[in-house]
Amino acid sequence: MLEVLGLTAGAIAVYQAMLDHPAYGVDDIAAHCGLSPAGVHDHLDELGRLALVRASAERPGQMRAVSPDIGLADMLSAQEAELASRQAQLAASRAAVTRLVADRAKDRTTHGERLLGMDAIHGRLERMGHSATTEVLSSQPGNQSPEDLAASRLADAEALGRGITMRTLYQDATRNQPHVGTYAHWLLGQGSEVRTAPTIPQRLVVVDRAQALVPIDPADNRKGALYVTEPGILAALLDFFEQAWSTAVPLGAACPEDSRTGLTPTERELLRLLGTGLTDDVAGQRLGISTRTVGRHMSSISWNA
Repeated sequence: MLEVLGLTAGAIAVYQAMLDHPAYGVDDIAAHCGLSPAGVHDHLDELGRLALVRASAERPGQMRAVSPDIGLADMLSAQEAELASRQAQLAASRAAVTRLVADRAKDRTTHGERLLGMDAIHGRLERMGHSATTEVLSSQPGNQSPEDLAASRLADAEALGRGITMRTLYQDATRNQPHVGTYAHWLLGQGSEVRTAPTIPQRLVVVDRAQALVPIDPADNRKGALYVTEPGILAALLDFFEQAWSTAVPLGAACPEDSRTGLTPTERELLRLLGTGLTDDVAGQRLGISTRTVGRHMSSISWNA
């Protein structure tokens, strides 16, 4: 598991050996880990760059392992700070993309088309899926109705059968919606990738990085959609999606709690949203949860405080 902090498997083995056997020298570590002495030196250099080993004061010329509660905790804190920064960038990108799409929705050009009504939207989605040759990316915030998922399943199955790569983002709240969980696990079983996050981009579908579908009104996707092929808008939507994907958690993996506060990602995002001045109702809408669930999260946060 320490690989996620940037450590190679060999460096992890050397670090563990040094923790378990502080008196071991390079030759002892090499024998213990099944490595060459030169390989041990390479891994010691790696551990040194990460501040996980230091020169021993008792054994000149040898290194000692830094306690995990210091060295690894510092690395984890640095990664958490980077994640927080990326999430802030994502929030800013979300607002920029929403404005950009809204501006473009005012006009129909050779690079876009306004679609009014669910039949028109489903028809365009069917054509996009049929024309896909490499990948389909989608962000599906909020509640997903069984009817909408049923309408998508046939097209998704056809695309997956042709070897199309699919990556789908849902909100963490959908983990508690049985019909969405069933559909997401079906996608996983077909070889797709599915991730969740407390908040994700507005609803969007991008096919082959060349065509996209976004709602005219992010608050009500049934009002209509904008079909986009303009490269500038597609580039912004793709960057937006990839930022969200990089911070989301794969479906099937537990959403990690903050090691310092004990808060879940949803609870941290709820506090951030409330801190911007949003009401409980609006914050709940952003997270895809009810006001009652917001209250339960706040009670949990108070208990952990």
